[in-house]
Amino acid sequence: MSWHTTHDLDAFLTAASGFLRARPVENTVLITVAEGLRHRGLDAYGETPPLFGWWQDAGGTVAAAFLQTPPMPPLLTQGPPEALAELAGVWDGTGRALTGIRGERDTATAFADAWRARTGAAAELDKNLRLFRLGELAPPEPAPAGRARTAGTGDRELLVEWYEAFAAEIEEQGLNADTFVDDRLSHGGVTVWEVDGAPVAMAGITRPLAGMVRVVAVYTPPGHRGRGYAAGVTAAVSGAARDAGVDEVLLFTDLANPTSNALYRRLGYLPVQDHVGLIYSPVGE
Repeated sequence: MSWHTTHDLDAFLTAASGFLRARPVENTVLITVAEGLRHRGLDAYGETPPLFGWWQDAGGTVAAAFLQTPPMPPLLTQGPPEALAELAGVWDGTGRALTGIRGERDTATAFADAWRARTGAAAELDKNLRLFRLGELAPPEPAPAGRARTAGTGDRELLVEWYEAFAAEIEEQGLNADTFVDDRLSHGGVTVWEVDGAPVAMAGITRPLAGMVRVVAVYTPPGHRGRGYAAGVTAAVSGAARDAGVDEVLLFTDLANPTSNALYRRLGYLPVQDHVGLIYSPVGE
């Protein structure tokens, strides 16, 4: 039983892709981030190269994995308790500072406990997230004014501005809005809601992988909020994914935002599991 780590994305996918895709709902972020790196390049999140890892049991079967795209903390899959305990020692040997952990609640907590036992460092809660999957889509009634359309290159400048504003609002680190927008546009992955020909909201969607997509970066500029545009654009991308034959349409919500949580439930999204982001204070604080 052992962890294997690498900076080689192809080696990681060769070893761990089968494990990840066997549970595409729970592993949606690892799957889509790895695919995004394949399309955008390993420097999509910054100059420090990503780190990938997978754990094999005594029979050689992959049963856990992680990836880290600095400056973001590592993102863990669920796995056996012994794998999470061993990862604390493996991470200590990478020479990388551990700024936090992301993953399913019990998984992240188990790793944090192992890290504290090894180093004495205690993690603090940064984000409470909930993963949802679409059940029966229920478009908003009454429908908001306007209509949805797939964004094109002519929208690029506005979308970059909106992606930057969205990242600032959710305090997302390491988001290169230019590369993210270009990647989304390359596969028709941004939908805008427009009223009288003017864009007023957007929603992104990941590439279809392992029978699933994830709705991402739902954003309405402050001056257009409270008019149902987020509901309209989210319903539009969700319905389009279903019409395209995708099995699972997913999204995450921040549990600190009751408005978005209520909205997605009204649209037909059902809770799957809770995730957390844990952080460590810098040494000396």
